[in-house]
Order: sequence, then C-alpha cells, then structure tokens
Amino acid sequence: MAWPSRLRGVEALLPTRIPLRLRVFFRGVFVLLALATVALAGFVLREEKELGLRAYREGFGKTKEQIVSRLRHPTGQLALLNPDARRGAVTPLHPVVLPFSAIDFDDKAKVQQAVEMAGCGVQYGDGSTLCVAIGSNPLAGGFIYAVGGFATGELVPKPPGVRDLGIAHRIRVEVTMRGQSWRWLAPYEGAADASGAQRGRLTGFAEEADGTLALKPVRDFRGWLWQDARCVDGQTGEDCPRRAFYSVRLPIELFRDELQLRRHEIVWPPADLGRILVHLQVLAPSGATLFDSNQPDATPPFGLPDLQPLLLPGETLRLSKASAQGDTELALMQGGEPADAPAPSAWDRFTAHLIRRLPVDGYEQPLVAQDTIATPLGRYELTLTGDVRSVNRTLGRVAARVGWIVVAMLAAIVLAWAAIELRIVRRITLLTRRAAAVRRGVQSLKGGLEDEVRLDVTDLRGGDELGLLAGTLAELLERVNDDVRREQIRTAQEREQWHAVGHEIMSPLQSLLALHSDEGDSSHRYLRRMQQAVRVLYGQASPTEAFEATTLPVQALDVDEFLRHVADNAPHAGIAEVRYASADVPCLVRGDAYALEDVVTHVLRNADRYRPPGTAIEIGLAHEEGGVAVTIHNQGDPIPEALIGRIFEYGVSDAAGEAGADPAHRGQGLFVARTYMAKMGGTIEARNEVAGGVSFVLRMARA
Repeated sequence: MAWPSRLRGVEALLPTRIPLRLRVFFRGVFVLLALATVALAGFVLREEKELGLRAYREGFGKTKEQIVSRLRHPTGQLALLNPDARRGAVTPLHPVVLPFSAIDFDDKAKVQQAVEMAGCGVQYGDGSTLCVAIGSNPLAGGFIYAVGGFATGELVPKPPGVRDLGIAHRIRVEVTMRGQSWRWLAPYEGAADASGAQRGRLTGFAEEADGTLALKPVRDFRGWLWQDARCVDGQTGEDCPRRAFYSVRLPIELFRDELQLRRHEIVWPPADLGRILVHLQVLAPSGATLFDSNQPDATPPFGLPDLQPLLLPGETLRLSKASAQGDTELALMQGGEPADAPAPSAWDRFTAHLIRRLPVDGYEQPLVAQDTIATPLGRYELTLTGDVRSVNRTLGRVAARVGWIVVAMLAAIVLAWAAIELRIVRRITLLTRRAAAVRRGVQSLKGGLEDEVRLDVTDLRGGDELGLLAGTLAELLERVNDDVRREQIRTAQEREQWHAVGHEIMSPLQSLLALHSDEGDSSHRYLRRMQQAVRVLYGQASPTEAFEATTLPVQALDVDEFLRHVADNAPHAGIAEVRYASADVPCLVRGDAYALEDVVTHVLRNADRYRPPGTAIEIGLAHEEGGVAVTIHNQGDPIPEALIGRIFEYGVSDAAGEAGADPAHRGQGLFVARTYMAKMGGTIEARNEVAGGVSFVLRMARA
C-alpha cells in the first residue's frame, strides 16, 4: 500500500468543521426544534379547532334533528299543544290537549296506545298513572278523558239491582271550573272471564257535596274498568295485587253549551284550560282510598323544558306558534354551563385567547337551523341558533393541559442545549483544532519511512463517548503509522527479491530455448510456459499484482485436441492415470494455450495430491448453451465446507501454516487458475460430488 494512502482513511475520520460552524449548527438545531415544538402545538390546535368546528356543526345538525323528531312525535306534539303545563304544580291535575281529535275509550288497546304514544300520563310513586286530557277537535264533543291504572286485589263488582254503591270498587271524579264543580261516583259493574281477567262498566251517578247520589246514572258519563289475570311483579296468591286499567269520559256541560251556541266561533282549546281542576279517587269496598290523583309524589309528563338538556352552552332554542296575526313565542331556552364547571384560571383565559386567534375557515358564519312542526291545532316554528364559541371553550380546556406539556418540552430543549454546549461543543472545538493540525501534517507527508503524524488528546480523554473517541483516534493513528512502516519495508524487500529472481532465471531460459528451438520438441512448450510466467512476475511488487496485471493473447483454441494433448503429456509432468475420452470432433473456444495449460496443470496437480493411490483422474468435456464445460474429477475426501468457498484466494491452502508442510503448497496454484480463467472470459468452480470425490468445472465461451 503506497504511503500515505492508509493515513488518508484516518484523515477522513477526523472532525474538520471549524468551531463557529459547529456552534451555529447546534444552536440552530435547538432553535428550530423549539420553533417546531411551538409550531406543532399551533398546528395541532388549529387542526383540533377545525375538527371541533366540523364536529360541532355535525352535532348541531343532529341536535336539531333530535329536537324536531321529538316534537313531531305525539309526545312532542303534546308538549307543543300544552306549553304551560309544566309552569305550575303537578297536582291538582289540569286537562291537557291531546294531539288526537278524540279517544276511543271503549277499546282498551286503543286507549292504552293513544295514552302511551301521547305520553300524557302522570306517574306516581306507587306505580299508578293518570292522564287527564281533552281532544284536539271540539266537534268530537265537549268531554274530558281520564285514563289511568293502579294495582289492587281482585275487583269487587256491584251486583245488578243493588242500590248500595259502597259494596263495590268505585271511582269518584270531581271537576272544578269557572266557579262550578261537578262530582260523579261510578261503581264497577262487571265480571271475570275464564282466565281470571275482569272487564266491566263504570256507571256514573251525579254526587252532591254532601254525598247524596242521583237516582239515575248520568247518560253521557261513560267508563270502563279492566283488570289483568296475572299478579304484579310475579307475586302469587289469590289476593295478590293485579294491574287495573280504567278509561272514563266525563261530560262537561259548559263545553257542550258553548259548542251549541258558537259552533263556528268556539275557541279551542279553552283559554282557561290551565285553571280547570280534576280530582280522581279510586275507592275500595271498605271505603279506603286506593289511589288519589292529588297525592304529592306525582311526576309530570314530557314538556318543553325537557328539551333544554339537549342544548350545548350558548345554543338557543326558540319555539313559536304561527298564526295569521303573527308568531306567538311559546318557549325560549338556552344551553348553559354545567353547574359543577370550575371557574377559568388565568392560564385558561390565556390559552382561550390564543385559540380565538387561530384562523379557521367558516368560523365566523352563524349557525341557524329552522324547521316546522305540524299539529292538529296549527303549525309551530322551531329556530335553533348555535354558538361556535363553545368550540373555543371546549378546546381551551384541552389546550390548557397541552400548554403545560409544550412548556415542559421547551424547558427540556433549553436544558439539553445548555448541557451539550458545555459538555460536548467545547470539547469538540478543541478536538477540531487539533485534528486540523493533524490534517495539515498528513497533507505534508512525503512518503518516507521517517514520516509520521501525532494527535495529542491527553486532556480530552475520559469515560464518556467523546473521550473514548479521542483516545481511539489517537491509538488508531499510532497503529496506522506502525503498519505503514512495516508495509513499506515488506514491499521494498519483495520487489528486490523478484528483481533478483527474474534476472537470474531469464538468462538460462534464453539459452535453453536456443537449444530446444524446434516447435515439435516437447520441452520447447514447457520452456515457453516458464518464460511467460517469469515475465509476468518480473518487476512486480507482489505475485497477486503480477497475475492480475498480466494480459493474455486470447484466440480460437481446439479444446478437444488440447485436452487430449494434456492427458497424453501428463505422465511426463509426474501425474499418472489421467484419462480423457476424446470425441475426435474439433471444439473451438476462446483462450490462450499456455495460460489454459497452466490452469489445467494446477488443477491436475491438486487432484493428484488428494486422490487415493491407484485411482485415475478423469477429464470430461460437455457442451452447454453458449460455451463448453471441462470437468476434472478425482476420487478422495471432499473439500471442507468452511474452505470450499475460499480455495481460489491467494495463500489459502489446507497445508498452509502446518508444521512440516511442503513450502511449494502456498495456496497460489488455484489463485492463478481463477485469474487466468477470468482473463480468458471463463470461470472455474469446485464442488463435492454426492457419489464421492471432488470435481473442478472450467467453463469457457465458444470461439
């Protein structure tokens, strides 16, 4: 290796950037990292704001659809038709306007379906229910409907013809309106069927304030009472409580009188509907009250105030009734902050201020959604107004938490910069200056044996990575100096040796060639091969460089005749039992006769060395696509797997380094064979045969 080429590799490992650039690089990296952290936080918050705005708009649309869906349901229509039903106390009960013109009170299934769909039932703590309502169409009759249920033991009916009403279950109803009161007492008259379920009428008798009953029942008072055969909640026993359901139609004379007098001008529902009081009691035969509509544990049905929890903070819902005279506002609701929401801190206000400044497309556009709900008593307008500021409030709480993470990351970046500046950059500066001095020293070397470079890193050594790096570079530079000196000495000695050997051999070879100048002389061929080998090696620094630098005169060669000649002359070279079955057909390949003979001879000597005594070496010739393959096979032990891939390298031999090994076996023959085959455009490989022995395959291109 030429001096100082090895030191050039070490020179490339040395740091060469000046300290100013290194400082600017590190500081720039940390400044960019800090800016990237802030920019990333801003980008994430902006993306979150866009996603939040998109999600809010989608949620706003869903909220509007949810409210409209509820209001279009009979339960919602009931709330629209009775906007003031939730403003006062639940009891005593007031009639509500149904979204149906009337109730088919004679059919239990239809009555239950109408009441459940409208959701007009008031729920009581004991499981009882009661719906007091009027129809939406006054032409269906001026009636008040009372529909409910309760749980009791087996109903006791009033026997036909018995005047005493106290022996049966009965219902007492009282209606108070416009300064007047009407009371009815309706005993149960029915019977049980085969399954145990009961069904019967409720016959209403007018009742005075002192308890006096009319002799005849009221004609327009209608009512039914049903009781299930099954016990409540899986209970058993003959007197277990069972669910009872009643449906009563109360005739209101004032409604009917107004209908007859002002049939086409009647105002419906009545303006004083909220001041009409209805009191209903269910009495047992013993006189005990089974149910009282004025009991205090009543829960009202669905109303307009129940829509407010659907609104987010800042959203406004306005409900109005459309009429010829203009819209009449029924309800105005606004979503508010949760009661347990903590008060915003100064940090929360700061982050909220930053979030408001983040630009987002469409953020300033108002969100307003409108719709119309049709009911039997007219159209109602719904207007829902959104408030995108709630996105800021929601995102502000997230940003307040993220902000502390960003502050912590920035603090960590500053601390990391300070640590690197003090612990690494300062020491790298010193190492850079000294490495620059080493670089100038390497560039000034002349290649003499006395040339060397030194790197003083005594004060930079340490237990950390930079100290280890400085020490390693110094030790590596010292070792390279030693290796280069040894390499120079060895190269000079080999060159002198090859010059001397070549000079002493060339003169006798010239004399021998003059004595054996006849081309037919068998010795003439071997002398030519020897002369070519000496010319290849003469004047080169090493054998490997000599063989790799040689140029062969490649020409057309009959390989069949060549192999036959090699097999015939093999005994003269000391290699017996070499067999080749010639096809006596010319087979032209690209090659050099002398070089190819060297290749085959090296392989034959290798095969002769490892074959068992008395066995033959077989040479075969096979035609392949685009070329021919020459196979030289010998019996014997296979080549070790660890060695078979390296036997063509220079100096590789199983006998190299062994005590008492033949110096001629220096691992050069197969290296020469591979080099010559490559020069002739061919290849050579070795393989262990499954049937036994080893084969060398030479592949050559056709001429």
